[in-house]
Amino acid sequence: MRRQPEKSVVLGVVVCNGLEFFDFVTYAFFAQIIGKVFFPAAAPELSLLLSVGVFGVGFIARPLGSLLIGRYADRAGRRPALLLSAILMTLGTLGLVLTPGYAAIGILAPILMTCFRLVQGFALGGETGPSTAFLLEGAPPRQRAFYVALQMGSQGIASALAGALGLVLSLSLSAQQMLDWGWRVPFALGTVLIPIALALRFKMPETLARPEGIPSAPMALPWRSRQVVLGILVIAGGTVSTYIGSYMATYGTAVLHLPPADGLQAAILVGLTTLVGALIGGHLADRLGRWPLMFWPRLLTAVVSMPAFAWLIAHPNAHALQAMSAALAFLTAVTAGAVLTTICELFPAERRASALALIYSIGVSVFGGSAQFIVTWLIGATGNPMAPAWCIAATSGAAVIATLLLPETRDRAHSLPSQRSTTANSTLFD
Repeated sequence: MRRQPEKSVVLGVVVCNGLEFFDFVTYAFFAQIIGKVFFPAAAPELSLLLSVGVFGVGFIARPLGSLLIGRYADRAGRRPALLLSAILMTLGTLGLVLTPGYAAIGILAPILMTCFRLVQGFALGGETGPSTAFLLEGAPPRQRAFYVALQMGSQGIASALAGALGLVLSLSLSAQQMLDWGWRVPFALGTVLIPIALALRFKMPETLARPEGIPSAPMALPWRSRQVVLGILVIAGGTVSTYIGSYMATYGTAVLHLPPADGLQAAILVGLTTLVGALIGGHLADRLGRWPLMFWPRLLTAVVSMPAFAWLIAHPNAHALQAMSAALAFLTAVTAGAVLTTICELFPAERRASALALIYSIGVSVFGGSAQFIVTWLIGATGNPMAPAWCIAATSGAAVIATLLLPETRDRAHSLPSQRSTTANSTLFD
């Protein structure tokens, strides 16, 4: 008889994943303030551009982190790889907390900030592949997409908490206090909480099942495989929407000239909507199949993004910003479980973590990492606030085309390569 996975095991993976995302996305919510502290410039637009540029720098290290930590997960196991990524994220975030501003140490401040963002990016790049593989391999066969979607749900909670903390700080502190030390509080909180999640991860079992006598796969990925290219395009459609969604708090303040509290309230709503959308999408992907959940929400996003942003620009108020941000977050989150599960189910166990990690990180780094910088630059260069819609529509359209060329993988869920060495009715948590 099948036992359900231990709650502490799932909690250790999901909570730590959410906390790592909390540390990473908090930067986006405080981009304007960080720009003033570390990148003082005569023009506020240039300061913001440099700040979101460093946000994108964190993505440069993600493919390297995915390659090395993902490969480590396929060789040594999921558990040690997940512990390593969490420790590195803690160190990177602690560095952000302790780095003085430009006024104190000059050019060294933005250099150190950039280095610590690279450490964060390296850590987060190695997180997705092992954590997704762990949840997939440990879940009951008919609930794999739901278990994988828990990651996106945890990121939604993290985003909501980051927005809520930012809102409390902005309402409680003066503008000067926010510049002096207030923006550091969320990062400091992250460094305190991650060790708690690390303690949960130490108790995790190993889920990588490799029959005796079969060596680990050589360090190679099917670069010419159409699944790799299509997977990157599908990831790109979601990640651009996700990071433009996290940018909406800054967009509301810097472009629509709304009060900071309005943008942070929208960020909280985005996080909660992401949680709901991820859980609904994961459940439906297990019942209806992966493909419908990958195709229809992304098609709707591609079609409605332009008119939706036009409506927001014509009605720049808090309710419009919140409605627009929540709708974008839901359409993105509802596809997450299906997308990550599909990519996992396309690869054998001995390459699953590294393949997903690298595909995901390339999609996120090339498209998601540059999204905020490109949007900020386009708005400054053209004066047109529709720039976010252009990026969302283009990448969502590419994701729709890629999805049309991918197979339905739900039927493979009962015979994943990782399960061939185990009994038909067991889970990795039995």
